[in-house]
Amino acid sequence: MTRIIGLIPARMAASRFPGKPLFPIFGRPMLEHVFERAKKFPRWDALAICTCDEEIKTFAESKGYPVIMTRSDHVRALDRVAEAATKCGFQIAHDDIVLNVQGDEPMMHPDMIAATIAPMEERPQEVLGTILAMDIVDEAQYRNPDALKIIWDLKGKVLYTSRAPLPYCKSFSPELGARRIYGIFGFRWHFLKLFTELLPSPLEIKEACDSNRLYDHAYHQYIAPYPYRPSFSVDSPHDIATVEAAMAQDPLWGSY
Repeated sequence: MTRIIGLIPARMAASRFPGKPLFPIFGRPMLEHVFERAKKFPRWDALAICTCDEEIKTFAESKGYPVIMTRSDHVRALDRVAEAATKCGFQIAHDDIVLNVQGDEPMMHPDMIAATIAPMEERPQEVLGTILAMDIVDEAQYRNPDALKIIWDLKGKVLYTSRAPLPYCKSFSPELGARRIYGIFGFRWHFLKLFTELLPSPLEIKEACDSNRLYDHAYHQYIAPYPYRPSFSVDSPHDIATVEAAMAQDPLWGSY
């Protein structure tokens, strides 16, 4: 039986926002929001935080959250997740599903996790990896370099991810059909291992996006489509106010 493993990578040394994982949102560390919301997904065989920081480990243990310590030299979240997957407490099988749930998505919902897994279960021979792809309905987000835009083909195969406003248009409208990466990524275990064996690639480095490593080496993920929801990640300190304003209206707030 295929198992589903969720890993939440977090580190204190984020370049644009040091200490971000433990920064308070409505008085609770951001990482607490992420873990408590991820925990609401009912199909986990394992769910843990993975980090190289003792401060995060201490916090996780204080809350009773499973935590896996990893090396401190990982540049990309997916490399950290791949290491942590080998330490999750059981031997992962070739086709088990590993999900990277980014630690800066304090407004994620459990149905987003289900949506990320769905294409891999519906087309198991074809889809080995997925990206949750949320509709963009706002021009400011379309033009925001913190929001990674996705270009995909007619079968949903991701061709490229970029911080540029793509696909190009002279005048933005929601009908453009632009989507952005929402920080949940799914992999069959053997595909995630392959990612770690590939050399960091030019587009990965230029765009500062893990996924482009796969496309540069002629491998692909697929989009896991998801409709727009007022849900914001945290990239810099000024995002906290935006998240708190939206979270106050979010149906999950107050349920954990």
